[in-house]
Amino acid sequence: MIRFFKAEDAQGLVEFALVLPPVLLLLVFGLVELGSVLSVAMTMSSATREGARVASALVNGGGALGCSAGQSPNAASVDPNVIAAVERVLVGTGTRITLADLSQIRIAKATASGAETGGSINTWSYQLNGGPVVDGQQLDFVATSQPWQACSRDNSTPNADSAVITVTYTYRGRTPLRLLIPMFNQFTMTDHTVMAMNATR
Repeated sequence: MIRFFKAEDAQGLVEFALVLPPVLLLLVFGLVELGSVLSVAMTMSSATREGARVASALVNGGGALGCSAGQSPNAASVDPNVIAAVERVLVGTGTRITLADLSQIRIAKATASGAETGGSINTWSYQLNGGPVVDGQQLDFVATSQPWQACSRDNSTPNADSAVITVTYTYRGRTPLRLLIPMFNQFTMTDHTVMAMNATR
């Protein structure tokens, strides 16, 4: 009987059983968090693509190009329609996006390399039901700066303007992993899409 209590044959098994559950939990939480981050990233990518597509299609609001009287008659509706397109994707079925954590949506004139042109960046910030009404729905974003007027957008060949749509989001951890690893608590995610204006021929 004394010999049985002194045996160490099962010690490794007991230690393994004590260590395994926490390690498995960390792996499961890590996979859930990674899946959530990837889902948010794909939603943001779809949203910026849709916004860029609408910006490209609407260009300067139709009609003759320019900001003088009688030109670009629907220019005022262009950016709200772009924001509406982005918001529709962000709040679509099954998305993991929380609009309140979306710090801003930017519509900017793109440089040749696809970056934002300084002084031509329109910024929209989150404000629940504070934005303009598009297709009967009130947007949750309001314009805080609009230096790049839609009426000034050029879609003539061969040097049509390009628009870059950027979404910036604060991701917040969804599992207890955020308590153990600070980087999973919250971090900023950004996505952008560049698209040339539909050129006239």
